[in-house]
Amino acid sequence: MIAPYAAQAHALVRDPSHFQWYVIPLLLLVLHAYGEQAAEKRWNVLLGAIAFWLMDGVNEIWNGLLFHFSGYAPAWSTPGESAYVLLIGLNIEISLMFAVMGLFAMRMLPAERKLKLLGMNNRWLLASVSSVLCVIVELGLNHVGALRWEWSGWNAHVPYLIWLVGYMPFFVVGYWVHDMPSRRRQIATVATLAASVALGLLVFAGILGWI
Repeated sequence: MIAPYAAQAHALVRDPSHFQWYVIPLLLLVLHAYGEQAAEKRWNVLLGAIAFWLMDGVNEIWNGLLFHFSGYAPAWSTPGESAYVLLIGLNIEISLMFAVMGLFAMRMLPAERKLKLLGMNNRWLLASVSSVLCVIVELGLNHVGALRWEWSGWNAHVPYLIWLVGYMPFFVVGYWVHDMPSRRRQIATVATLAASVALGLLVFAGILGWI
């Protein structure tokens, strides 16, 4: 049996009738932010942010597959108002938000990769703290009904998986790409990640219609 909020979110997936014009200026602002990084030749920031954003695609694909195979619910769903729901747990507003968050996360990084803060490598500390802050925001979104959880291991009472699986990989992969010493390796990694997400969407959404 499908959980009520999951059914509500599933009914919204890729329904164009909810389109709102505010998406267009939001998209332009995101493109402007990325264009600014390119103009300043901050390629580490740009590529790290794209990797960060693509990790959300990875999460949303497995989340959609969880709903398909369980027949019950995804780990999270977005049953609330949105200009466009891309997948059961992802709307256009969230996607654009993660695109900007990736830029912010990369710009926050100290130049010294091995610098220790509070006795811990700055990358791991920032990833851990940033993920905690993201979980706090998600708790608020859940409280107002914009984001829903149905599984006993993924909720406000057990937030550890949300922290570890839901957000840490975004920051870890983004920082990893940002810090790569070779531009060719950065581009190859981001291209591979993008191809994997695109293939997953093509197969599971476009061909099979599972997500």
